[in-house]
Amino acid sequence: MSHEEHRLHHLDMITGEAAPTVLIPGDPGRVKIFAELMDEAHQVAHKREYLTYTGTKDGVPISCTSTGIGPSPTAIGVEELIRIGTKNIIRIGTCGAIQPFLKPGEMIIATGAIRGERASEEFIHVDYPALADYRIVRALIDACERLGVPYHKGLVRTHDAFYLESPWAMGDYKARLQKWIDLDVLAVENESSAIFVIAGMQGVRAGTVLLSGYPIFEEHGEDPNLEENIKKLVNVGIEAAKILHERGLD
Repeated sequence: MSHEEHRLHHLDMITGEAAPTVLIPGDPGRVKIFAELMDEAHQVAHKREYLTYTGTKDGVPISCTSTGIGPSPTAIGVEELIRIGTKNIIRIGTCGAIQPFLKPGEMIIATGAIRGERASEEFIHVDYPALADYRIVRALIDACERLGVPYHKGLVRTHDAFYLESPWAMGDYKARLQKWIDLDVLAVENESSAIFVIAGMQGVRAGTVLLSGYPIFEEHGEDPNLEENIKKLVNVGIEAAKILHERGLD
């Protein structure tokens, strides 16, 4: 007996409304930037922090869904995208750069994430690794090289408490970060490990590309070219989606 598919409780979408590859920023404003950079795009749904546009670039269907800040709302978004058939999930986000060689406008491609958050432990024990899919990592590297965007690849640290490891933290936050700096972790952020764990457990490809700024313990202030660099970040995500399509991975 057939039955009508119900719209997802949070994303407010059904199968077919999202492309096989979905870019997921935290900020709904970044979805609007995505739409402007596509050849054509239209709003599919908007409920709570979850805004989705779907469109095409050079004939390739791509979607973009915002998921809010932190692992818990992001986990909800990832779970629901998987339920409507998404094959590739790519986080396009900002972060707190912690290595002294990182510069604004450079991209950080995560090969894996330290599971410093607790949402993913609801799914599986912390022994399970939070790894980016190697095909997404390769597509992001190739996208950066095609676009001439400088990049670094390596581990990032996902955690829950933004105000303990950020330029606005109280106390000596660099001391909190020093062990991660010494271990060559590139940046701290709030979503990737939950994405990698949930996607990995369900056989979906996932990855992360982050826009670097100045190292957060240095007193440079904001990136003066942040708006243009955000567009560069989104373009890397779009190009990676096109590469995945070229390789039959959608």
